[in-house]
Amino acid sequence: MRVSPQAQQFAQFLESVSAKSSTPGLDLAIVRDIVETNHRASTEPEGVTYAEVDANGVPALWCIPEDADPDRALLHFHFGGSVTASMHSDRKAAGHIAKAAGARSLVVDFRLAPEHPYPAQLDDAETAYRWLLSQGYEPRNIGSTGHSIGGTLAVMLPLRLLANGEATPGAIVSVSPWADLTIRNASVDGNEKTDKMLSRRTLELFRGAWLQDPALDVADPRISLINADLTGLPPTTVHYGEYETLADDGAQLGRRLADFKVTSEVHPLPEGQHSFVLGAGRVPEVDHAIQQMGAWLRRHLGT
Repeated sequence: MRVSPQAQQFAQFLESVSAKSSTPGLDLAIVRDIVETNHRASTEPEGVTYAEVDANGVPALWCIPEDADPDRALLHFHFGGSVTASMHSDRKAAGHIAKAAGARSLVVDFRLAPEHPYPAQLDDAETAYRWLLSQGYEPRNIGSTGHSIGGTLAVMLPLRLLANGEATPGAIVSVSPWADLTIRNASVDGNEKTDKMLSRRTLELFRGAWLQDPALDVADPRISLINADLTGLPPTTVHYGEYETLADDGAQLGRRLADFKVTSEVHPLPEGQHSFVLGAGRVPEVDHAIQQMGAWLRRHLGT
């Protein structure tokens, strides 16, 4: 099946932003400003309002759809390899997902590397989760969502909670997750020409900025989800683009979920790009995938 013209235009947009941000000699602050423009790929979701909040010291942004279930919430983590992007670059995409799920979404503005290496991002995710609990949300009524490094954090947080013997969110949506920090999967090089956002070089730069502790093994189960014990995870759906460098990461994580008998679904998007949810509202294939995510969350959160 041929992809839509809108999907082709979206890929061209990502390529343009990536080319600008990869210009040699750019200061990191400028790179971050360029990456923020990825939000332009999404349309404003109709009927969604926004409110900035302080989640126990972690900046965050509520995306609030009209008629959202007041007892359900999503905890959403943005893309950017832990180095770039923010709650603002994810605002519209998160709003579309929230609208599909019928629940408000709290987009977490976690700290960035290299200024704040691992586990700062996971610590902020946990802090925001505990803030949601303090607001009266039940764990089973919270969905953990995100894409790229955010898709990794969406799974890492419940795993940390399980390790502590605590209640997890009721469902997970992980899009384009970075699940193997060894960067050994074949799609990293195999999809080099088709992925318009990421490359091996970019992944290696992100990894170096994020994992600064020399004692950390990149294959450590706490970091590489494909090596983690996934027993006890809540229902989890994984979406990834077939054209992205991390396609094998998504597929392998899906197989691991099945190995550990986690209620799960895996959805590869034909010719899909990394973090394809950024095309929400403009790309028909993306909107269809977001409706699938929303249905998954509604089913498992009881929206």
